[in-house]
Amino acid sequence: MIDANAPLIRAGLKTPRAAALAGIIFSLLLMVSMWLLRLSIPTDPLDVGPWLRASSRKITLALNLIPFAGIAFLWFLGVLRDRLGAKEDQFFATVFLGSGLMFLGMLFVAASATGGLIRAYGSAPAENFATSTFTFARSFAYDIMHIYAFKMAAVFMMTTSTVILRTRTTPAWIPLLGFAFATILIVGSAYFDWLLFVFPGWVLLLSATILVENLRRPRPLMAGQA
Repeated sequence: MIDANAPLIRAGLKTPRAAALAGIIFSLLLMVSMWLLRLSIPTDPLDVGPWLRASSRKITLALNLIPFAGIAFLWFLGVLRDRLGAKEDQFFATVFLGSGLMFLGMLFVAASATGGLIRAYGSAPAENFATSTFTFARSFAYDIMHIYAFKMAAVFMMTTSTVILRTRTTPAWIPLLGFAFATILIVGSAYFDWLLFVFPGWVLLLSATILVENLRRPRPLMAGQA
């Protein structure tokens, strides 16, 4: 038996207007986390140095922020898909969603590897960490973050910018800026740490634009309202 009230129930399950805040929260958390890591960990992935002892608290704080940034990023993906709606192309939607999830997964792996180094040092600080095992773990965390995760972020920016430009869901300057940032990120993410900040910066601009437009849009009348 079909419930006559089912359409009304489904109509109420709309994405909240403030859901675009998820992208802003993701951007801010990720930028704070990366800034703490940038201040605490040497740029050279082969440098052991005293940073394990001197910066362990900052690194731990940065790593604890990353899961919350990841949760916010999942909400941000949902906001984008809701924004595109029926205009979403299956091909670009697959690449858009896949690259976003791959970025998030590799970001978590890099954070876990770095956290493993901190815990290993904390359990045996007197041990000699200038070993091939440490070098492997440090290089693994660095490479998966700079080379793989943020190149997937660049792919995410390109596909998202393409879909946005075709559907005209935001001003044209945002996807054009996304193409430029993605190109820079693909070429230079392995060489310049500060380039990693262009991804959360672009997400921040996009999310702020979506939030402002959602707040300006008149609310739809609910059933029973005049």
